[in-house]
Amino acid sequence: MSIHIAAGNGEIADTILLPGDPLRAKFIAENFLDAPCQYTAVRNMLGYTGMYKGKRVSIQGTGMGIPSISIYLNELFRDYNVRRAIRIGTAGAIRPEAKLRDLVIALSASTDSGANAIRFGGRNFAPTATWRLLKTAWDTALKAGWQPLVGPIVSSDMFYTEDPEEWKLWAKWGVLAVEMETAELYTLAAKYGREALALLTISDSMVTGETTSAEERQTTFTRMMEVALDTAVSTT
Repeated sequence: MSIHIAAGNGEIADTILLPGDPLRAKFIAENFLDAPCQYTAVRNMLGYTGMYKGKRVSIQGTGMGIPSISIYLNELFRDYNVRRAIRIGTAGAIRPEAKLRDLVIALSASTDSGANAIRFGGRNFAPTATWRLLKTAWDTALKAGWQPLVGPIVSSDMFYTEDPEEWKLWAKWGVLAVEMETAELYTLAAKYGREALALLTISDSMVTGETTSAEERQTTFTRMMEVALDTAVSTT
């Protein structure tokens, strides 16, 4: 049992899905897993383990932002020996080719966060996905008849920025979408020698102004969930 995750030894699978929203974790467990068992509810950050296509998979909510996901990732990698972590989250499109509800596979994650600047003494680190997971997710999506976008995203520390046009700088350099966690996922996976991938559904667009509701984000982005689960069991 760790400080923020009340799971006993062996209660968390080697492979875990990481939605930011704990209610999305609950939705996936109840709708996709066989015999799901809740192993934690500390701070209402729900976590479950169950079976998917005959293999054990866990799902853990992480909250929003780099500081929050960092807490859960450190404990999952260090205290529970999780080997593969797949983020399933939402992102805002900042390029016109990323449409509402599109699936984005994050190849790399730029960031404006100070976390890696602190870690690396002002040097730059390039957080990137694990190729094996990325290739499996790509093949899985294509097999299901879906065409995901693959490319760089940016993990921002601030949801409400002082400059509402800031996203245009990232877009100019080919960044597809903005979210708040993936850079830390890829960085900590590198630190601990683990595998990591972020699958993101476009929930709103800075380009068009389109958006989805909180309920839609929680329960309807099932394409992302299915690709993540199939990728998880294919790489176990």
